[in-house]
Amino acid sequence: MRKTIGVRLTAPLLAATLGPAALLLAPVASAAADPAVAAAPVAAVPGMAAAPYEYLGWGNPQKPTDVMKATGVKWFTLAFILSDGGCNPKWDGSRPLTGGTDEAAIKSIRAAGGNVVVSVGGWSGNKLGEKCSSASALAGAYQKVIDAYKLKAFDIDIENTEFGNATVRQRVVDALKIVKAKNPGLVTYITMGTTPTGPDATGKDLIKRGAAAGLANDGWVVMPFDFGGHSGTMGQASVGALEGLKAAVKSAYGYSDDATYRHIGVSSMNGKTDEAGETVTTADFRTLLGYAQQHHIARFAFWSVNRDRACGSGTDADACSGVAQSPYEFTRIVVQYQG
Repeated sequence: MRKTIGVRLTAPLLAATLGPAALLLAPVASAAADPAVAAAPVAAVPGMAAAPYEYLGWGNPQKPTDVMKATGVKWFTLAFILSDGGCNPKWDGSRPLTGGTDEAAIKSIRAAGGNVVVSVGGWSGNKLGEKCSSASALAGAYQKVIDAYKLKAFDIDIENTEFGNATVRQRVVDALKIVKAKNPGLVTYITMGTTPTGPDATGKDLIKRGAAAGLANDGWVVMPFDFGGHSGTMGQASVGALEGLKAAVKSAYGYSDDATYRHIGVSSMNGKTDEAGETVTTADFRTLLGYAQQHHIARFAFWSVNRDRACGSGTDADACSGVAQSPYEFTRIVVQYQG
């Protein structure tokens, strides 16, 4: 996520999903030119629309299979893949893709009938988009992750310096286009920060670059928190951010209203965020659930399962929500979304 608590940061470094019609495939060269083709739906993967983030690299993360038993959730978005200092992907930039605890966790989730989205990026650490010098090299790094786990879905959480560099933004878009061509049926998300009225100029530029490149991205996803000020409830502000995202995607891609909604998504943050006085409540999550169900958006996720519990004495803020709640109260709302 954004700054210091659980905001999609890796703890050692500082440390949804998808709806039926969001599994969208299109001729890779013509997403902007032929939005009707780009918006043609294929069969959905049950549960992918609701894949909350879990970060396995710090503290005392819950066993994913325990979360599955307690909540009924089937999909997780596991974070984060970073650069090992070069153009090579590793968990947190240090743990191997295969043969370690991360692969073991993925196998356990699948053995229990679930599956995973793997997320690349976050706020902190060395980013593949910056360390790989070309789109083809970056696509190769992404492909290593896809191949390691035979992924059906892949998330680019583009933040901080990776997000702010126009050259890197273009590299990420071009790399994803290569990956989409090589992996038919792979669902891709691009996840970024937002203002209460939608993506800022940098975010809009990223979406426009995607459309201009013919990237048939399945879900453009915003993280509606750490606003630095907003009006109304966080649920209302999040809906405002999503409506701004919808307008930006429709403008860039030329989709119909219905198709545009099916190409956008949300990844919220449960409980207290990184901004003093900013709290996302279960009522706000229910507002987002209603919006998602009304518009059949691509993804309803949040940061994070790790934080979906009340804080005890001395508990790290990355490991709890900071609000009074029962265990997995936020996850139980998100899992109700089926696309």
